[in-house]
Amino acid sequence: MAHVTALYRYPVKGLSAEPLPALSLSRAAGLAHDREYALALGTTAFDPQAPEPLEKGYFLMLRGNAPLAALRTRLNPETGRLTIVQDGQDVLREDITSDPGREAVERFFETYIGPAAKGRPRLVRADGHKFTDGSVISPTFMRAVSFVNLASVRALEERVGMALDPLRFRANIYVDGLAPWAELDWVGQEVGIGAVRFRGLARTPRCAAVDVDPTTAARHTTLPRDLKRHFGHVDLGIYLEVLADGDVTAGDAVTAPAPLSGAA
Repeated sequence: MAHVTALYRYPVKGLSAEPLPALSLSRAAGLAHDREYALALGTTAFDPQAPEPLEKGYFLMLRGNAPLAALRTRLNPETGRLTIVQDGQDVLREDITSDPGREAVERFFETYIGPAAKGRPRLVRADGHKFTDGSVISPTFMRAVSFVNLASVRALEERVGMALDPLRFRANIYVDGLAPWAELDWVGQEVGIGAVRFRGLARTPRCAAVDVDPTTAARHTTLPRDLKRHFGHVDLGIYLEVLADGDVTAGDAVTAPAPLSGAA
């Protein structure tokens, strides 16, 4: 039976994943505290009082700033404390709800990223806004959660001849027990995960961000090119719209909209 194997959120766009035992989801807001913050480049204009969706190139992110993957970060949403771990050592602990805390985080990344930050980055947030890649498409996409089928990852591994950490694909929900690529046929259809209903919004096209190893920060693959060469597309995973409030937990069964088969 297809089932959930792992759940994650990404409180700060481009920074590390936080594993969770359950995701609390709502139709109105999607996944709480996912991509709630972002580090805007020093040249990026972003008004928290009138937020506009911006393409991810306006922020620090893995496609352009691979060293981010070498950091481990944790954000406590109740206290606002962000912890940054580098080489196994805590290098920063700050309350990012305060001006001094945000400034400390910004100074850290200005030094850590260097000229690619284009000045001192700004740690930004806006009520009701998420810095998801899909935010530039529509508010529905902004609130979507990302889903990865581990069988599809294994199919790609077989073609490229190497193991791939699924965290490269930065999904919220990882599932096993499906046929490879079955998820790509779910666009426009309803899917059940545990007691929560979703609708497939779109396949997830992959960019150079997935070529960054999430542990070492090394860039040593060409996965979007490999997907296109071997399977005829650059997609791995799908965006899901939350249709009703509820929780998804590890081990929950997945009810696919069609027989568990699919083609790349």
